[in-house]
Amino acid sequence: MTVEFTGARSGQGPLTWGQRAIWRLTEWLPPGDPYFNMPWALPVHGKPDLPVVLAALARLLGRHESLRTNWIPGPEQADMVQRVTGQGRLTVELVEAAGSRPRALAGELAAELAAKGFDYADELPVRCAVVMDGGRPRAVAFAFTHLAVDGRALDVIAGEWPRLLSGEPLPQDVPQPLDLAAEERSPEGVARGERALRYWRAALERMPRPLFAASPGTPEEPRFVKLGMESAALGAAATGLAARWGVSTSSVLLGAYAVLLSRLTGRGTVALQLIVGNRHDPRLAPMVATLVQDGIFVLDVTPDQPLAEVVRAANRGVLAAYRHARYDPAAQRALIEETGPPPTAYFNDVRVAGGWPNLPPRPPATPGRIFPVGAWPEVDAEVFFTAGPATHTCRLDLLADTSLLPREAIEATLREVETLLVSEENT
Repeated sequence: MTVEFTGARSGQGPLTWGQRAIWRLTEWLPPGDPYFNMPWALPVHGKPDLPVVLAALARLLGRHESLRTNWIPGPEQADMVQRVTGQGRLTVELVEAAGSRPRALAGELAAELAAKGFDYADELPVRCAVVMDGGRPRAVAFAFTHLAVDGRALDVIAGEWPRLLSGEPLPQDVPQPLDLAAEERSPEGVARGERALRYWRAALERMPRPLFAASPGTPEEPRFVKLGMESAALGAAATGLAARWGVSTSSVLLGAYAVLLSRLTGRGTVALQLIVGNRHDPRLAPMVATLVQDGIFVLDVTPDQPLAEVVRAANRGVLAAYRHARYDPAAQRALIEETGPPPTAYFNDVRVAGGWPNLPPRPPATPGRIFPVGAWPEVDAEVFFTAGPATHTCRLDLLADTSLLPREAIEATLREVETLLVSEENT
């Protein structure tokens, strides 16, 4: 089955800063590696028939230029262009549910579609399958390349999907990557990038090196281990502390992470890279594209400092880091070559709501569940802390280089985040 789509324009131009940042990461992987592919599944509510669903897919591709873009490399990275096609065809697979739950099956299909690398120069950056049940479409599975979308873009698509299915009109003035790339190269855009990199320079010159004061030990095999924890009690504690201190739950988690990272590294100054969505500009909120870039965050943490002080300082620091996370990646690399490498510790809050809207009103006080997530031979980070998208419980992941934090230390650190915040909430 094919879907024919038509957009308002075609054209080509330089990459956006966000696209360049992702492209740089893809170059670190073997050719065809699917690591940066993004699976996504959406339900088909009501009783629309297959032609209606296919028409909605055509509207989606016509509406957002990033979904009909190819990325053409040149001799140098600066020579790369994004090329938007004005019309084309998307192949859509039809899969019968055959007794399976359609939404669950769509999730499995999305993972399968995302398991193969994209041909950035010649393939559409989206793959699709429709799950049929009882003669009607019930769910849609997607796989996108991260060059076309980020996590917030997926939320934009999910928000538009019911309106696309119903045929409801949508706003026409959607920002597009070609326009953003031109804006970034305007005098105003260049000035913004220069301000951001001045902030980066000050942070890079202030941060301690290396991250861990102690020498590394013998690593496990595979070397990099990620563990996860789900704790409703932790979510309730973070929510209560955020209200008490007048900050976000993200700042509460970041402050606790900074305290523990200071202890683990033996450093009084903590330096992190933050994964920044770059959608605080309301003009960019509805854009389907990849806008994510790294922010830099440096915080002094003293022994026995009250957690409230650390969290409030983290809240101020993270807002400054967010304001300075849009810049030319090539200029950032030149700065890093001059000043030294950025932090190898990361913090990423991937929640959309910023809290846990489905948290039980009286979460159990029992300790959260800790479980393995994965292990890899090589990762471009020494420590990576993530607040996950679950809405009914606080989901935290911690990945670490086991030569610096053995598996038992990773588990103990997750547990200590929970203990620190739950104890603070109860005081």
